[in-house]
Amino acid sequence: MKAMVLAAGRGERMRPLTDELPKPLLSVNDKPLIAYHLEKLAAAGVTDVVINHAWLGEKIERMLGDGSQWGVSITYSPEPEGGLETAGGIIKALPALGSEPFWVINGDVWTTIDFNRLPRHLGRDDMAHLILVDNPAHNKAGDFGIENGRLRAKSADNGSYTYAGIGLFRPQWFSGLPAEKLALRPLFEQAIATDSLAGTLLTDCDWFDIGTPQRLAALDSKLRGANDLG
Repeated sequence: MKAMVLAAGRGERMRPLTDELPKPLLSVNDKPLIAYHLEKLAAAGVTDVVINHAWLGEKIERMLGDGSQWGVSITYSPEPEGGLETAGGIIKALPALGSEPFWVINGDVWTTIDFNRLPRHLGRDDMAHLILVDNPAHNKAGDFGIENGRLRAKSADNGSYTYAGIGLFRPQWFSGLPAEKLALRPLFEQAIATDSLAGTLLTDCDWFDIGTPQRLAALDSKLRGANDLG
């Protein structure tokens, strides 16, 4: 099983914190965000991790090295200045990801989800299986609905939940697409239209999208408080 951690974003909303440090290297409770993912991936049996980067990518490589510190082997997928967005980054990294389904994790989220709970297999016609969580305050409208394990457009019938930035992807989904700037959202919508996108809603976990300095500070305070109580 392989995994890809998306780490190429510029982090504009996190400035000035990201002027000198890429967002996945920002720390909460004295540990870089991306390190939490590497620990969870290793605990779930993943040994091969691909990390893409664009903004200050050399700092990511310097800090994480070959991944042996976390018990994984890291392959880096450098992107041109400005990055290739989410789908474009995956497409460029496909040669390192192989022919079997792989996990994709956003590098700028933090969660208590045990990665052993993530799906490892896809239905015959499914292109991906996404993890959804309850809507946070900054995304009250949500992203998708879910019905009997199938992703749907959000609606009164299907509910509305937030994509956790975690999922299992079929590499063949991206076959023939050029490695240029391309977001995942249009591909998700196309897959929903053809009923080829599965989903799991996890509500018994903590999940944070580290999109602003205020959210980063709130998570850091939460974790430090938990340590004090422990």
